[in-house]
Order: sequence, then structure tokens, then C-alpha cells
Amino acid sequence: MTQPTAPRIDAPRIDAARVAAAHDAARAAYVARNPGSAAALDRARRVLPGGNTRSSLWTEPFPLCIEAGEGCRIRDVDGHSYVDLLGEFTAGIFGHTSPVLAKALADAHARGINLSSHTPYEVELAERLCARFPSMDRVRFANSGTEANLMAVTAARLVSGRGRVVVFRGGYHGGVLTFGAGVSPVDVPFDYACLPYNDIDAVTEEFAENGADIACILVEPMQGAGGCIPAEPDFLRALRALATEHGAALIFDEVQTARMAYGGAQARLGITPDMTTVGKFFGGGLAFGAFGGRADIMDRFDPSRPDALPHAGTFNNNSLTMAAGVTAIDHYLGAEALDALFVRGEALRAEMTALFAERGLPFSVSGMGAIMNIHACSGLAPEVDQKLLALLHLTMQERGYYFAARGLMALSFAVGPEELAGFLSALGEGLDL
Repeated sequence: MTQPTAPRIDAPRIDAARVAAAHDAARAAYVARNPGSAAALDRARRVLPGGNTRSSLWTEPFPLCIEAGEGCRIRDVDGHSYVDLLGEFTAGIFGHTSPVLAKALADAHARGINLSSHTPYEVELAERLCARFPSMDRVRFANSGTEANLMAVTAARLVSGRGRVVVFRGGYHGGVLTFGAGVSPVDVPFDYACLPYNDIDAVTEEFAENGADIACILVEPMQGAGGCIPAEPDFLRALRALATEHGAALIFDEVQTARMAYGGAQARLGITPDMTTVGKFFGGGLAFGAFGGRADIMDRFDPSRPDALPHAGTFNNNSLTMAAGVTAIDHYLGAEALDALFVRGEALRAEMTALFAERGLPFSVSGMGAIMNIHACSGLAPEVDQKLLALLHLTMQERGYYFAARGLMALSFAVGPEELAGFLSALGEGLDL
């Protein structure tokens, strides 16, 4: 799934000085336009480190403080409205409001939110997930994708009796499993082989040298935080073959890519892993994660077994999330709706690529389906590209369109043709260079 790349722009108007001047002007306009968000951050700094409790939301000179949202639109504390093209970093697939999910939550709350035991909700959600993911014979619930990935890797290590974990640079599997530039100081201290993504030779060499020690491969079918870089199908097929040959578990992190089809990216690609992790929207908009896989791995969590692996968590089966997840799957996450969202995203990415090329704007777009990332590609220094991307982000925000400062976009069901047409029109106005 090779991504189209915009040509590098060497036109005289694209030079470091012009980019820096335009960036500084856009930044100054942003500061002047958003005093309420600046004040909100000053207040937050008194009780939160840097005023922040979620690193991915930080952006210079300060992030917006969003006070409300409805459908695909959000409003900041200064009263500005935006079309939200970020979709809560892929989690907000339903948009910001849903009477259907609100009713499911209210009904579950009325029946009791902390029921102190097993409930009917959890098996209903588990049945639905196992039915749509052939890689899941059994599933267990957690409260985030981070927890789901951590437990999947832990299970693979303990069941196999091996310690080594193959991961990929640029990968993100949660706050303690992040590999943007290699192994992070905050990562869980496993024995990692952190390899280049989409590099079959590197993985083959790793297995040739250490195959007997490798417990699992943890991989995203598309790296999300790494810039929305899809895995080449041949790369994933090679991982599947190597894992099978050497007795390692292949774990697909589908926390983001599960939206690519009814059975996730694995179904669209026709590659079945040994374990799968999901999260985000399968909890109906609440904090949620799940890990599942082959019965011989997952059944080690059967608490009636003498060799059972423990996996506790007060809110693993909380009735609100379980009920919201069931309703979300039944009402929103059908095959037809997900396929339509995939097609909508593919079309938008193609239109953006064509527009950048037509206007001679130094940007490219990578991604899969309705998750994508804009990249600056001026051919100048990396710091110039950083300012170019920041300039585009600030400019589009001023025009009423919201996506992540790093260029990430994730369409929700609520984003329709009118919003996309408006976005493309605003994007076509270009940058003031």
C-alpha cells in the first residue's frame, strides 16, 4: 500500500527565511486570537506539570482549551468553532455526541455501575469481538490500549518462556511501549529488538541470530503516531512466516487500525496474527482496551487453572464501558459503515495529494483509510519542514479546521461531504509565503 508522495518544491518562494517569517506571523496571530486558552494553561500549570497530563496534546505556543463539542464540531474557550478532523486521535469515531450511546450509558447506570461481580455485559461484548476477529478465540478486557498491549506481550513471554520482544522504530503501543526513536526511558524494561519498520531483511537477520529467544513480534499494521505509515503487505507476511517458523507469537496492535474493516486491517490484508489488541472506539467512547488471541495462549488466564496467570483490574468489566461497547458495535461499527469510512478517507487523501501537487505546496500525505498524516517535504532542512507543518496547522486552524500539530487526521462518522469540501477549499487557498 505505497503512499503517493508530493514532489519536493524548489521554487524560489520556498526558502527558509520566508517560511520562518510566515510561521512567526501565524504564531503571533494565534496567540492574539486565543487569550482564553493561554489563561487556561497558566491555571493548569499550578497543578499539572507544564499544565499537561497527556503529552500528545502539547503544541507550541500552547494548546487550545476545548470546552464543548457536538457532531464533528468543537468550540474553544475563546468561542471559536472548528470542524474536528482529528477525531480524538482516532478514538472519537462516533463524533462528539451520540444519543444512542448516551441512552446505553444511562440505562447501564440505572442498573448499577459497580456490580462487584461478573455481569451479562462483558460476555456480550466478548462474543461480538471474537466473532469479528478470527485471531481472537478468547479475549480479556482492560482500560486502555496501553494495558492491552502490555498484557499481550506479557502473556506471550510467560507462555513461551522466552524474553525477547521484537518491536519497530516509530511504533507506539501506549505510554510505556513507545519506540518513536528507539527504546524510550519510560518503556517497560523488556529485552527489545527495536528494528526498522518495513525492513524484511532486518527482521530475518534478528530471527536468524536470536529466534530461540524471541517471544513475540508486536507490530501496528499502520504506524499511527509514527506518521501513519502503512506496513507493506509483504513485510507483514514475512513477520507471519518468521513467527510461525520460530514459535513466536505475532501480535497485531489494531487499537487504531481496527476501523479499517469489520475484521480490522488484518481482514483487509488477509493476514491473521496469533494475538490482537484493540481499544478506543470498541468501548463506545470510554476508556477501554482488549487483548485476545489463540485459545492456548489466552486460556492461561483461566483462574480455575493451577498455573493461571493473574490479570486483575477493578474496571476491566465495568458495566458502563461494556454496555457502551455493545451498543457501539451494534449501532455504528458494522461492515458497511466501516467500509464507507475507509473509502471516504482514501478519497480525501488522494484529493489532498493532488491538490498539493497542483498548487506546488511542499506537503505529502500518508495513511490508510480514514487515518492519515500530512508531512512537510520542502527538501530544505528538517527545522524548515517543522516550521512549514506548524504553519499549515496554524493556518488551517485559523480557517476553522482542526487536526493534530504533527499532521495527524482521523475522520469520524460525523464528518460529511460538506465538511470535507470546505476543508479542501480552505487547503486550496495555500499558505502566505
